[in-house]
Amino acid sequence: MTAIYLVDDHELFLSGVRAELSERFDVCGWSTDVDGAVDGIRTNRPDVVLVDVHMPGGGGLSVVANVLQTNPDIRFLALSVSDAPEDVIAMIRAGSRGYVTKSIEPDVLADAIDRVAAGDAVFSPKLAGFVLDAFSETVPVEADPELDRLTPREREVLRQIARGYAYKQVATRLSISVKTVETHVSAVLRKLQLSNRHELARWATERRIV
Repeated sequence: MTAIYLVDDHELFLSGVRAELSERFDVCGWSTDVDGAVDGIRTNRPDVVLVDVHMPGGGGLSVVANVLQTNPDIRFLALSVSDAPEDVIAMIRAGSRGYVTKSIEPDVLADAIDRVAAGDAVFSPKLAGFVLDAFSETVPVEADPELDRLTPREREVLRQIARGYAYKQVATRLSISVKTVETHVSAVLRKLQLSNRHELARWATERRIV
């Protein structure tokens, strides 16, 4: 039986989803906050995590980004009231395998979980186009004066650091030297007036550019 973990800060909704899915799946745990979710997912190691997008403390983006640093085999399915393109795109870029809205029927949600567990990418029909647009670079990016201060390479280093990669890993992924990574990070911290990589990661998560 597929093991699932539920993350949502609305306990009433969480209780309803748990009741709907408990006969078909092994609901191995649930959390109502980001930190509890990250710890619970790492401890229980479910096959699929259903995660809300908007929650205090960084929301679903923070949960996905943090867990995938240490458990890249865990699959995520975003379950949200939001169908905003920027939310869909941000969650997919963070590592979610799918995105469905909370208006979804229970049977359809169960099928979506099965598909994600099997390795498929799953989206509510109207959301699929957002993802295609994002990766064809047709979705307009909202202006951000602070982000505009960074060069394209600094933005890419920022994104990798915010995802939890060490300097050496970033260097390998971007085919640059560790010294160059350090130089870019120092420049980003200075331009954004941040003190360390933890503040940098929080800054990137809040702007959904992880």
